[in-house]
Amino acid sequence: MSGTTLNAGDLTARQRQILFRAWHRGMREMDLLMGAFADAVLTTMPEEELAEFEKILMYPDADLFKWFKGDEIIPEEYDSPVLRRFLAFRLT
Repeated sequence: MSGTTLNAGDLTARQRQILFRAWHRGMREMDLLMGAFADAVLTTMPEEELAEFEKILMYPDADLFKWFKGDEIIPEEYDSPVLRRFLAFRLT
């Protein structure tokens, strides 16, 4: 996977699919942000958070990037604890 620090052999099939999708968004900035976030949290996420993360991976890159930068407020129907966790994530 492009840039990942996780060993795919240690992940479930579902986690590998999520990791791939996080690192291959289409917009390079979002590849880096979502991929790094997935690397940091994927192995500790319970099933319900994995499901929420899968939903977030379906959101358009442009919207996610605007929310991440704080340029737009997250619409209520998209707001969730996992999305807030991603938006609070910072690359180090």
